[in-house]
Amino acid sequence: MFRFLAEVRWWGRGPVVGASPGGYAETMCRNIRTLHNFDPPASEEEIRAAALQYVRKISGFTKPSRANEEAFNAAIEAVAAASATLLAQLTTNAPAKNREVEAAKAKARAAERYAA
Repeated sequence: MFRFLAEVRWWGRGPVVGASPGGYAETMCRNIRTLHNFDPPASEEEIRAAALQYVRKISGFTKPSRANEEAFNAAIEAVAAASATLLAQLTTNAPAKNREVEAAKAKARAAERYAA
């Protein structure tokens, strides 16, 4: 525990383990995508992928050691189960979003942001 705290660096966005100067760990995911209110609804595979990203982010491991593998996998399953329950219970009056339309909007925003 104490060794972990010694490895935490501060880059202005919060503590990040193994952080690059930009504030994010280079081998970790940067984004966990929204899964609620899409048509078709999020698949079990998408929910598990988001759970894996979350566990990787908070643990600081992209792949755990053999000693931590059981706890890592149990955490993924627990987060996936909690996420599936949450998504099943959420309600909204907003119309469901289309994945392709949202991806096109994100691409347009990125093109505008990174235009030279």
